[in-house]
Order: sequence, then C-alpha cells, then structure tokens
Amino acid sequence: MSGKVDFDEHTENYNKLLRESVGFFSENDAYFARYKVELVHKAIPAPPARILEYGCGIGRNIPFLKQYFPDAVIEGSDVSPASLDMARQEHPDNTFFLEDGSYEGEGYDLIFVASVYHHIPPSERQAATNSLAKRLKPGGSVYVFEHNPYNPVTRRIVNNCIYDADAVLLKPAELKSLIRKADLDLTALAYCLFIPPKLSALIWMEKHLGWLPLGGQYWVCATRPG
Repeated sequence: MSGKVDFDEHTENYNKLLRESVGFFSENDAYFARYKVELVHKAIPAPPARILEYGCGIGRNIPFLKQYFPDAVIEGSDVSPASLDMARQEHPDNTFFLEDGSYEGEGYDLIFVASVYHHIPPSERQAATNSLAKRLKPGGSVYVFEHNPYNPVTRRIVNNCIYDADAVLLKPAELKSLIRKADLDLTALAYCLFIPPKLSALIWMEKHLGWLPLGGQYWVCATRPG
C-alpha cells in the first residue's frame, strides 16, 4: 500500500475531504462504510471469528464491522502511522498494526479491503494479494471493494480528490487475475453503489443490478481453498 500520497498529511481532515468528494451521492459520509459492511454481512456464509481490515485508515469502517460481527476479533492495518494513531484513539478495544507486507499472527476468516487497491502501485499489487491470501485461514474469504473505472462520475471524483492523487484504477479483469495468481478461488464479482440514499424508495433495485458495469464501485469475494 505504498504510493505518492502521504496519508499522514490528510489524517485530520480525511472525513471532510470525503464529504466534499462524494457529497452529491450521500451527505452522510458513513453511508458508504455501512453499505459495504452490510453487503459483506449478507454475502458471507458463516459468521467470521477473526477479521482484518486491510488498509483501515482512521478506522471509519470499524464501528460497522463491530456492529455486524459483534462476536468477532477485529484488527486493522495500514501504512499510515498517523491514521493508525487516530484509529487506536477512537477504538481502543481493537488491535491495529503498521502494514509492512508481512504477518506472523493467526489466520483470518475474513479480510475486508475497501478502496485500497487503487493506491497500491500496479507493480506491487500481486505481492499484496499474495500476502492477503497467506493470511486467510483455509476456507476464509477476502472481500475487496474498488472504484469502477467504467463509471465516468467515479473517474471524475478520483481525478479531483487530493488523497487519490496517486490512484491508478484497476478493472475487474485485473483484480480477477491477481486473485487467480494468488491461488484463491473467485466466488463472486458484482457492481454496486447505483442508487443514492436520498432515493430510498429505489434502494431495493441495488441487489438486482450487480451485473451492470455502471455502479460507482465493484466488489469481489475470493476464498482460500481448504
């Protein structure tokens, strides 16, 4: 998760920058965190005992991971020490560690990766994926959410966002290839974030649109055989 953007510089105003970038879609910047965790909660076949959020930043997703998986041990990792300091202050009951690509602890049932890969230089993405695969328990799954490069609105947001200055968007085909080369089984791929919450009467349509490559983001699930 290395790159040109120094996330330590944006730690204090990360939420403000996020609201400015995606406010047209939802004024509630927590909407995206809840949306993704809820999606995983509905998709995963069994409650995970151990969860890692890879690239957790300041911990915006942690409250929702705790809400939807209350019995799980939840940890977070990131390359930004300042972001991790803030995450520890906000969530003192959880464990956070600096990401260096290695891990010697117990395996995870679930690894949650939200909008991280586009910050990883393309030359380093396979190594990062291999590292995630090794951290999974046999039968464990990694859920990856990424910006949809086919969506022109998403591309505009990324191009105008300060902390996306180093972003190199990846197509689903690239992510599928990374997963396959890491000896993981691809079990799901779908597009998401079609309907803004202010059009709540139409939210029910989301679950029927996953095949359509026009969502703001897409997600994949990959499982370690075993």
